[in-house]
Amino acid sequence: MPEPDPAPRVAVLVHNDAANDSRVLKESASLRAAGMDVRIIAVERRLKGHAVGITQLAGGIALERVPEFALERIAPQLTRLTRRGRDAGAAEPAPASADASSSSAPARPRGLAAHVSARARRAGTAVAGDLGRRAYRTIELGTFWWRSARAARGFAPDVVHANDTNTLVPAFAVQLLARREGRRVRIVFDSHELWRHRNVGERRLLAPLLEALIEHIAVPRADAVITVSPSIADWLQRTYDLRSRPLLVRNVPAAGPLPERAAGVLRERAGLSEDDLVIAYGGRLTTARGIEETIAALPHLPARVHFVLLGYGEADYERSVLAAARAAGVADRVHLVGAVAPAEVSSALVDGDVAVVHVQPVCLSYRFALPNKLFESIRAGLPIAAADLPDMRAVVEELGVGEVFEGSDPVELAAALQRILAAPEDYRRRAREAVPDLTWEAEAAGLLEAYRLVLAGEDA
Repeated sequence: MPEPDPAPRVAVLVHNDAANDSRVLKESASLRAAGMDVRIIAVERRLKGHAVGITQLAGGIALERVPEFALERIAPQLTRLTRRGRDAGAAEPAPASADASSSSAPARPRGLAAHVSARARRAGTAVAGDLGRRAYRTIELGTFWWRSARAARGFAPDVVHANDTNTLVPAFAVQLLARREGRRVRIVFDSHELWRHRNVGERRLLAPLLEALIEHIAVPRADAVITVSPSIADWLQRTYDLRSRPLLVRNVPAAGPLPERAAGVLRERAGLSEDDLVIAYGGRLTTARGIEETIAALPHLPARVHFVLLGYGEADYERSVLAAARAAGVADRVHLVGAVAPAEVSSALVDGDVAVVHVQPVCLSYRFALPNKLFESIRAGLPIAAADLPDMRAVVEELGVGEVFEGSDPVELAAALQRILAAPEDYRRRAREAVPDLTWEAEAAGLLEAYRLVLAGEDA
């Protein structure tokens, strides 16, 4: 009796720890459920408790985290030298002379000279710090490329699923090495955002050129290209002259029972009553997501309207959110209530009254955004106040689940929120009606068909 064909092996590359990457986890689960042998290859994050090694996730998915860049691993001699320098610098200074006017004491610059000297030192420190950060990020990414390619090659995949542009280099390295060994490896490129036009927040010189070069070489050579919004799909096809439009796989929640209001956590965590009205925010706490604009809108809304933010962010940014609330005079109406697991977001939001999905179009990737928080809020049955961005407007208006406001004027946002809060019932009903057709399982059907074609050697 002939041996059955082995399960296709899929290496899923992602340049994060994969712990909260809902898209990567859902795609991997769908591929595994379809009979494929799936290994997510991510990177450790020791400070977050995600260590190096291979662990088994639910459903038989393997998660391998490769070592992150660390000086003590790459150059232990340099680390010891740096530590020795710090120790020497920490030694007690020599006692000052009792005679301040002694000729042996160095003269201190005064007046304008002191001011110029101090500014020069600060500028030099800032430049050195910036160069150091850029060098660190470059080395860190290069280290991930090398280690993830080695891990993927050891897994001997049939397909490498490259999540975003920063995994294309190791994906194609694995393909090239396999070709030399007489094996065929397919590449699926998954563009979670418009990488070359993402919100970086700083001036970069060489990185944009390198990213453009990587994409121009790699994207047209991928066996399948998938992405998250119609506008990004159109941009990729037009920019790289692709024969077919990239497959749209939106990042929507998995199917399941509609969450009940009692499952919500916003009011309990924020200490609010049923008489209060809750503007819900779910997702990463960071800039250009409309958080500051929503805080600025609160003074134009009744005092019982509160803004409750469910998610995680950097400590510095969370402090800036609370400072903005104090400056606007609404510190008692803005609540940071922590995060929940990715699969629990919709249930956690369900006791809100309205959701704000206000991505600022500070870059082309944000303008073309179709964030998962939009779909999670719809699944929670919340009316939506959405920024006027093309892909978000299309979803909100097609489903009739909320109001689209133009511009970033807090008065306009407050007016949209007021209209929704005055009559939310129809929006809630239509959101609930949309949920059965708005599931990950429906989106994943296209993904699985693309994989069938890729594994068969056909164009996806």
